[in-house]
Amino acid sequence: MWQGQRDAVAALEPQLPAIAGAAAGMADRLRAGSGRIAYVGAGTSGRIAVQDGVELVPTFGWDPARLIYLLAGGTPALTGAIEGAEDDGQAGRAAVAQHALGSADVLIGLAASGSTPFTCEAVEAARACGTLTIGIANNPGSRLLAGADHPILADTGAEVIAGSTRMAAGTAQRAALTMLSSAAMVALGLVHEGRMIAMRPTNAKLKSRAATMVSELAGVTQQRAADALEQSGGNVSLAVLIARGLDAKTAAARLARHHGRLAAALEEG
Repeated sequence: MWQGQRDAVAALEPQLPAIAGAAAGMADRLRAGSGRIAYVGAGTSGRIAVQDGVELVPTFGWDPARLIYLLAGGTPALTGAIEGAEDDGQAGRAAVAQHALGSADVLIGLAASGSTPFTCEAVEAARACGTLTIGIANNPGSRLLAGADHPILADTGAEVIAGSTRMAAGTAQRAALTMLSSAAMVALGLVHEGRMIAMRPTNAKLKSRAATMVSELAGVTQQRAADALEQSGGNVSLAVLIARGLDAKTAAARLARHHGRLAAALEEG
C-alpha cells in the first residue's frame, strides 16, 4: 500500500506543466476580485474537493462567499454514500445553473474514472457559460479531461484494492488540488516570501504566527509587530506597513492601490 501511495504522487510529475498552466489561468480569472472558485465531484472526489476549498479560507484568507461546492447528492454526501446521485448528469447541469456560474468564475471537476455524469455534465455546462474549467481525472482519454479547458491526468493505474479509488486515485487528486490552489493563491499575491500573509489569525497559535511574520517582514520587535497587528485588525499585510512606519489610513490606501499585493506596496516605499 505504501508503494502505491508513493506512486500516486509520482504520477503527477508529468502533469506539473498542466497544473502550473491551470493555476495561472485560475489566478488570471480571479484577479478582478469578484469571481468564485467552484468544485464539483461525487463520492470520494467530492469530499476531497470540499477539503481543498475549506482550507483556502484560514490559510489564504479566501472569502468563503467566493466558494461553491457542487456535490452529487448534496451536503449529505459528505458523510454518507448517496447511491445513484453521481449518475444524474442533469442534476450537475442544474447545479451550475442554480449558482449562475459565468465568465468570472472557475470550476474544478474531479472524477477518478473521468466519466461520472454529474461531474462531466456540470463541467461541460459551466464551460458553455464561459466559466474557466479544470478537470482532474485518473483515466486517460476520459470525458472529463476532454471537456475541460485545463485537463490534468493523474494516471495512477489499478488500485491495490480493486475499485477503491479513495486510495491511489484519491491521493493523486488531493496532491493535484493542493498544488493547483496553492499556486493560484501565490499568483494572486496571498503569499509573500513563503509566508501565509493573508491567513486569518483566529486563535492564539495563529496570532503568534502572525506577529512573527510581521516582525520578520518589517524588521521590528515582536511587541511592535503585535501592536501593529492590533491596529490593523489582524491584517498581516497592513500590519507590516504600519510596523514600518505608516499610519493605518496611509497603509490601507497603499495596499488598495496595489490590489492587496504586499510586495508591490513595499516596493513603493
